[in-house]
Amino acid sequence: MARQAGAANADFGAHADGHRFTLDDRLPADHLANALRSDVVEGLTASPKSLPPKWFYDARGSELFEEITLLPEYYPTRAEQQILTRRAPEIAALTRAMTLFELGSGSSRKTRLLLDALTAAGTLACYAPLDVSPSALEQAGAALIRDYPGLRVAATVTDFEGDLSLPPRAPGPRLVAFLGSTIGNFDAEQRHSFFTALRHTLSADDVLLLGADLVKDREVLVRAYDDSQGVTAEFNRNVLNVLNRELDADFDPDAFEHVALWNEEDERIEMHLRSRTAQSVKLPALGLSVDFEEGERMRTEISVKFRRDSLTEELGRAGFTVRHWWTDEENRFALLLAVPSR
Repeated sequence: MARQAGAANADFGAHADGHRFTLDDRLPADHLANALRSDVVEGLTASPKSLPPKWFYDARGSELFEEITLLPEYYPTRAEQQILTRRAPEIAALTRAMTLFELGSGSSRKTRLLLDALTAAGTLACYAPLDVSPSALEQAGAALIRDYPGLRVAATVTDFEGDLSLPPRAPGPRLVAFLGSTIGNFDAEQRHSFFTALRHTLSADDVLLLGADLVKDREVLVRAYDDSQGVTAEFNRNVLNVLNRELDADFDPDAFEHVALWNEEDERIEMHLRSRTAQSVKLPALGLSVDFEEGERMRTEISVKFRRDSLTEELGRAGFTVRHWWTDEENRFALLLAVPSR
């Protein structure tokens, strides 16, 4: 479907049913192509080499990630779902949110627990997802306005890593959800910048709902990112297919093996692709040739795991006060509510 024009001036008030979904596209047409080129040049010419995890998620990568969430070893999705199932009515009662923002919403499926609870509480007027994918937003928006007859969906196509400004006319109080422990993909400096930028966009009545995976047994963590069926390995190598397609590169995905390891010092899982042989890869679209030594690793993701005290302190330094902290029954994952500090 085509991106809707003119939605940047959309009103957040009442709309006729035919206009309950709008899409504000903030990204230039070449934004993702330019961002990919920049990230690949920076990452593959660095030592050690790395790529940001956001490039996993082409159509095939998104399919593989959905498979990962169903694997017995991958607990985060189920654990967060368990907390939301139990706590969504409480979250709705505490926040009384009229607008639910979601950062990196994708398909918005998990969010339905919050939408149901806020609708039942009688406060919700608008759901405002932010994502880089217009097609994901359009598909989710069509489903939501069908299933929630009174709901207004005001979607924004943006890269929230660089643009965290929330539409100012969204009715408050506002609940900003950042789920799935995506915050774990940021290192400490990136997290501080992110939390600080988000704090500056929120008013005194707004609330942050944050999902965070917790530190736990090393073997449990590693298995979650290196499953017995090899789905995560295929997901990891698929980023090379993205580079081949988008940059005319000649990576051989089978020449790299998937590695997941626990970094004890930084308390994070790291995913790498390790070169099976000495090889040279060409990326003609960038005028770049990259050499890999046998056994050389290229990091493709970090997934930081958190402790309650240190995460609370991090949020405090950025101007947030944690009001509520919930975990699943096995204390694997946390959802927290944080408000702007007075």
